[in-house]
Amino acid sequence: MLKTLLLAASLFAATVQAAAPQQMNLVYDLYRNGHKLGQVTDTFTRNGSRYTLTSETRANGPLKFLWPGSIRLESTGDVTREGLRPTQFQHARSDAPHKLATARLDWKQRSIAYHYKGESWQVNGLQNGAQDQLSQLYQFMFAPGLPADYSLQVVSGRDLNDYRYARSDGGSIQTPLGELATQQYQRITQKPDEKTITVWVAPARNNLPVQIRVSEDGVTLEQRLVRASIKA
Repeated sequence: MLKTLLLAASLFAATVQAAAPQQMNLVYDLYRNGHKLGQVTDTFTRNGSRYTLTSETRANGPLKFLWPGSIRLESTGDVTREGLRPTQFQHARSDAPHKLATARLDWKQRSIAYHYKGESWQVNGLQNGAQDQLSQLYQFMFAPGLPADYSLQVVSGRDLNDYRYARSDGGSIQTPLGELATQQYQRITQKPDEKTITVWVAPARNNLPVQIRVSEDGVTLEQRLVRASIKA
């Protein structure tokens, strides 16, 4: 009986740890229309209830001219019972520092304060569960469950959009963590020219995003996980 209780306790502890990673370092190969473009490095750190999530994209090889310098996204905020709650999002380009875009989310006032290229403005109507452009990909790991349909507001560095994702079986994907069964979330678009986003998450790895695909204006960018370090 005691062994059973200890085993149950250890399984419960493992589940709790898996549900709340303290640190992650993930590397994805990046492809543009099927051709290798570079790599994306995502880093997540948690200190108490606060989190910092960064993503840095660098091109290399023969297609480097398509993506000069690097692009860095940063999301900071709180980890709550409902998942990630961002309080600031930044989009920066190393080759164009004057194009730094910042969005600050005020949850008490339900507003977003934007700053870009010397201009500032405010947008009202921030809703519960809103994510930013980066945190939306990792909210799957921190939300209480894996929804069949996923509707939310998404904050970028300059605007606010309504997104809706539909879930389906994503099949098995080979990853550095082994072959993993996935669930696929695909954005439901209303217009032909809207950005499409598809995210494959692995339930056995706490809904870690193992593949991401974004298509817009005839260009498809795809991230495929090639290295992963996760600490509970």
